Amino acid sequence: QVQLVESGGGSVQSGGSLRLSCAASGDRSLWFSMAWFRQAPGKEREGVAVISRDSRRFYADSVKGRFTISLDNAENKVYLQMNNLKPEDTAMYYCASDSRTCGTACFNPRLLAYWGQGTQVTVSS
Repeated sequence: QVQLVESGGGSVQSGGSLRLSCAASGDRSLWFSMAWFRQAPGKEREGVAVISRDSRRFYADSVKGRFTISLDNAENKVYLQMNNLKPEDTAMYYCASDSRTCGTACFNPRLLAYWGQGTQVTVSS
């Protein structure tokens, strides 16, 4: 089993920055790929960024150049640095993991086995 706990959400104005953290615990073999998703009210959950333990990174087009995903293997944490935030980035952000190398396929939420409870990000104009 894997436990994922997100933190770092909050409210910022458009153009601001936030850094989300996801602390992982449990069976390390079950988090080879780590991903951030978001879900706004009334919308489907969408993949934002993926990183594998060998540090390959993938981003949704909507966040490329603004968001950066990183992994601290020693601390068992994955981060999402979000810069130049826009009101359309407002959503609940979730951390997820899987034991497989899935690359951009990890943007399909049905493929990720383990999920955190989420942290809210609100961007005002």
